[in-house]
Amino acid sequence: MGNFFTNLRQTYQQGRMPMRFIYMNVGVFILTFLFQTLLLLFNLNGEEIIRLFELPAWIQRFLYQPWSLITYMFMHTEILHLLFNMLWLYWFGQLFLYFYSERSFCGLYFLGGLCGGFLYMLFYNIFPYFSLAVYTSYLLGASASVLAITVATAVREPDFRVRLLFFGDIRLKYIALAMVGLDLLLMTSGNAGGHIAHLGGALGGLWFALGMQKGHDITGWINYIIDKTVDLFSWFSKRPKRKKPKMKVHYNFREKDYDYNARKKARSEEIDHILDKLKKSGYGSLTTEEKKSLFDASKQ
Repeated sequence: MGNFFTNLRQTYQQGRMPMRFIYMNVGVFILTFLFQTLLLLFNLNGEEIIRLFELPAWIQRFLYQPWSLITYMFMHTEILHLLFNMLWLYWFGQLFLYFYSERSFCGLYFLGGLCGGFLYMLFYNIFPYFSLAVYTSYLLGASASVLAITVATAVREPDFRVRLLFFGDIRLKYIALAMVGLDLLLMTSGNAGGHIAHLGGALGGLWFALGMQKGHDITGWINYIIDKTVDLFSWFSKRPKRKKPKMKVHYNFREKDYDYNARKKARSEEIDHILDKLKKSGYGSLTTEEKKSLFDASKQ
């Protein structure tokens, strides 16, 4: 089990940005499912707790949970909802990285979600059509972020062809236009909030792509906040902690200095061997034990 989580962590750290966000979305889905299952075993309803991480349409409720404007982008309640969003995120995320950077992908994921969330709340609080639903409606899912990435890619390379099952080769601009057009048609359907959020995400993707054409990355402030947040958590995790001296029990033997030096030298030679193998044959050539040894050595 330890090797499984070690390999999972290393795969996440070495993966490209789309895969990292897929890992985060799947991880949140699993944790949410386990939490709801645990409460169900005790005949408890965890819906109100889950609602704290979904984006409410009612602004007054939103003011009590402003963090939901971020957390809703990673929440999914159904496996098919998660599956389709992650497939689109993977496919168009890979295309996005052909033309933009991974740093831009990270910023645009959040920008698309923010634009989708704001447009969703704006529509539900302005238009009378939603006056009855505004108090009980919540938004969740990565769809707005996915559509932002799709539209940004299509604006950057509109005539780039992709092959779709049953449809053959289609230009990116037609795929993006079809998705936006479908959301416009379904804006008053049963999932009105989701389609409105998609349109917000599309506007975020268009805003980003047009800005990049002028040499301006509008996601810079988002990445700046992310960097500062990561630095803050890193500082807390690396801050030296005062440890109380532990009482040591000495038996009738004591390790000799040359024994310690011999073990240290053997350990160093082992790591050098693994690094040589990694350099010549790549990470995939390492055995499970070698990966674990390399990971343990990196923590020392």
